[in-house]
Amino acid sequence: MTRPPLPPHRSQRHAADAAGCITVDLDALARNWRAAQAASGSANASAVVKADGYGLGLPQVSEALSRAGCSRFFVALPAEGLAVRAVAPTADIYVLNGPMVGWAQTMADAALIPVLNDTLQMQTWAQTCADAGRKLPAAVHLDTGMNRLGLAADDVAAVTADAAMMQAFRLVLVMSHLACADDPAHPLNALQRQRFDAMRRCFADAPASLSNSAGLFLGADYHYDLTRPGICLYGASPSPARPAPFEPVVSASAQVLQVRDIAAGDTIGYGATFTATAPMRTATVAAGYADGVLRSAGNRAYAAVNGVRVPYVGRVSMDLVVLDISAPEAAGLQPGDSVELIGPTIGVDDLAQAAGTIGYEVLTRLGQRYERRYASPAPVSASPDARVRHTAPAHGQAKEYPPR
Repeated sequence: MTRPPLPPHRSQRHAADAAGCITVDLDALARNWRAAQAASGSANASAVVKADGYGLGLPQVSEALSRAGCSRFFVALPAEGLAVRAVAPTADIYVLNGPMVGWAQTMADAALIPVLNDTLQMQTWAQTCADAGRKLPAAVHLDTGMNRLGLAADDVAAVTADAAMMQAFRLVLVMSHLACADDPAHPLNALQRQRFDAMRRCFADAPASLSNSAGLFLGADYHYDLTRPGICLYGASPSPARPAPFEPVVSASAQVLQVRDIAAGDTIGYGATFTATAPMRTATVAAGYADGVLRSAGNRAYAAVNGVRVPYVGRVSMDLVVLDISAPEAAGLQPGDSVELIGPTIGVDDLAQAAGTIGYEVLTRLGQRYERRYASPAPVSASPDARVRHTAPAHGQAKEYPPR
């Protein structure tokens, strides 16, 4: 079968042709993964790197995490799995969307592990195993209350009764996904855990996974054998009501194009949604919703100059945003200077809250027009946790998990 082409990967722009800059601290990313591993207790921590490593660059993020000791990755699409395989050749790479049409053989060739979400995907993977002449690894996703993907309770009974299909592949993980883990008091959390425990009994002895980033902090009862931290690795909060649990990873800045004085009564931007009530000084900055500065942030969000927060005024347009720089600390701003969009003064979650969204969307929508800089990843610890395996066994052999 001809391998489907990979989509073009985000290009890394250089300072000469970029009006802004994103800096990704791969050392902080590595430390965050180690913190997630520690928070996982007796379970192993994987890393969710879908959506271009949450917008920060899939190859760079995956390689840094692999060097930090992470040996299990989750992506959404098969093409993302191939990109991780290129930089983490011995890792277990799970594809959450399963063996999508036309991709099953490619996934088998690259030793990608599909997460099987329904009976059709299970049949597809069973046939792929038959064609390969060997049992290939797979995970099974159980729907415990999200109602997106996964086997319902009736499906579980049907598929586990089909001995031939269940014996066609090697089951290496049973998983589900929490819908409300960002609200620890929500009753669905405990209900999903109870349903998961009941449904996974049909898959005797298979390692289990339930916790995402937010679930990581619900307690050991939710950790099982493998946790799946995502957003917390990148320095944003999995819960809008709580501060980010780990270190910031990304900062973003953009260049000032023009500075001007505005008279009282003047309006700014499309729709004239902002009217100056007094004379003010503004800076027009080369970043807009094409760069991940969400349109809904207009008149609500802040940037920063010299550590001082300066408000967005008017609508965010495709390429530009206007800032009120009347504050004395910002009044000296000139064309060519840079302002902080995300960084020590304006966190990812600050921008998300102002835009009426979550940090996930802010990160994954960072555009392609920034220069991207990557700090060197931290070296692998000289004394890695004994539960973290830095090498994988040969394809087709079982992986070991920590004893329960």
